[in-house]
Amino acid sequence: MAEPEPPWTAEACGVTLWLRLTPKGGRDAIEGVETLADGRSVLKARVRAAPEDGRANTALIELVAKALSAPKKAVTIRSGETSRVKKLFVAGDPAPYLDALARLAPTKG
Repeated sequence: MAEPEPPWTAEACGVTLWLRLTPKGGRDAIEGVETLADGRSVLKARVRAAPEDGRANTALIELVAKALSAPKKAVTIRSGETSRVKKLFVAGDPAPYLDALARLAPTKG
């Protein structure tokens, strides 16, 4: 069976990520890669914040920025603001982000 595609893609001016967020998850963490029922790969992320008034999304942006050593203003939610599955974009040189993602969530077992 083929390896699933990683839940991120490099673009000329940054990296696009797909995540599944668990709000009120007890801690702020990125916990590897998960395959959804439709076969898509996503990063599993959890935050302590509740999904009220955008607090969980703000916490997710801070978590991703810290994990990738990116400025918070470089991380934006492109789709899924009110959904558990989100598409994020991290602006900047993709190379260090890809290195950080490979360490955070190895895609090869």
